[in-house]
Amino acid sequence: MKKLSARRRHPLAALVVLLLALACTGGLYAVFAPADKAQADETAQSLTIEEGKKLYSVGCASCHGTGGQGTSDGPSLVGVGAAAVDFQVSTGRMPAATSQGAQVPRKKAVYSQAEIDQLAAYIASLGAGPAVPTKEQYGPEGADIAKGGELFRNNCAQCHNFTGKGGALTHGKYAPTLEDVAPKHIYEAMLTGPQNMPSFPDSTLSEQNKKDIIAYLGEVNGEETESPGGLELGGLGPVSEGLFAWVFGLGALIALAVWVAARTAKAKKS
Repeated sequence: MKKLSARRRHPLAALVVLLLALACTGGLYAVFAPADKAQADETAQSLTIEEGKKLYSVGCASCHGTGGQGTSDGPSLVGVGAAAVDFQVSTGRMPAATSQGAQVPRKKAVYSQAEIDQLAAYIASLGAGPAVPTKEQYGPEGADIAKGGELFRNNCAQCHNFTGKGGALTHGKYAPTLEDVAPKHIYEAMLTGPQNMPSFPDSTLSEQNKKDIIAYLGEVNGEETESPGGLELGGLGPVSEGLFAWVFGLGALIALAVWVAARTAKAKKS
């Protein structure tokens, strides 16, 4: 008993007991505690990436390379981010048709949204890039429509026209109409700059600026929107307005001149 009592009073006895208690507590927690949420999320993300890789190998690798490095038939996808994938595939521009024109047109999507998310996750794993925007980023809440109109006219109207009706570019290319385009896709297009369009990162147009532009387009292209100036002539701006002035305005003046001349000639004969 004296020997046992002496061991209990040993200076290291308390430390040994504490270490044993911590080891037992940790072991019991590892056995009975629920699975770590972060680990579960990581596993789910890994599965999503793996499924996306399978889809990529079947539908994209022939043009963009087996590892997304790009080929002579398609650019590299390393670093383009999930937003670029979501835009291109959701709008049906990718996969592209075998025979292409000056640019890839919008068409019906081939993949479901779940499959698009898987493809986006795989491409995002190849290199950091813009993420898919959230509804808070492109929704109309808190947007300044007037500011959006100013930003659109300064940065976008040169190609897409004043109300987003679209317009022609060089060598058969064109700026597509922005009517009936989902707000998320407009945001993604500004963020990634698809095809002929320049990109507008947050350093150029902030999140709020993008939100304002999207709200402006939703306002001018809404179903109940009326043209305050009367007949809008397709909303194509000075080209259609100038054509209208030349054809109908100048035509009316010519017709009036012919009528006056005919009346004068008739009067002289009389």
